[in-house]
Amino acid sequence: MAPSLIALIVFLVVLVILIMWFVGAYNGLVRLRNRVKEGWAQIDVQLKRRHDLIPNLVETVKGYVGHEKSTLEAVIQARTAAVSASGVGQQAQAESALGGSLGRLMLLVEQYPDLKANQNFLALQEELTSTENKIGFSRQFYNEQVMLYNTRCQSIPSNVIAGMFNFQQAEFFELVDKAQRDAPQVKF
Repeated sequence: MAPSLIALIVFLVVLVILIMWFVGAYNGLVRLRNRVKEGWAQIDVQLKRRHDLIPNLVETVKGYVGHEKSTLEAVIQARTAAVSASGVGQQAQAESALGGSLGRLMLLVEQYPDLKANQNFLALQEELTSTENKIGFSRQFYNEQVMLYNTRCQSIPSNVIAGMFNFQQAEFFELVDKAQRDAPQVKF
């Protein structure tokens, strides 16, 4: 074989390997970006479920604690803000505020034994607890996918492809209220 033919074959093999790597790296970034979107969609589904439960919970509580209007209004305002929030950061901030107002509502409920024994309230409270757990798992999945995606976007050599095709960093769903990170204090 002629040296030029060998050089051409080597060049073509290297070119095919580079093209295969390029396609694989691009497809890997697309796959991770779609998993981030899927993770966010799962959070969104659970937040919608949470938002749908809150009016029923407030109406049930309202029948027992009508004079505690400010707490009930705070929950409704926080829910409204959470429903209208857009983007990961704004959603995280709104959900943090909503979680705080729901916590105050549950503290209020502790003062009313008849309400705590009400079957509708108990069912709604169980649904809300289940939804909160699902939101937590969905946040965890989402943040794991964001970490994988962002790492791939920042790592050499896939960062070259990420830059060429404008793959943007994804935002983590983080607690805004630092007080929510502390363990609750239980006193008897």
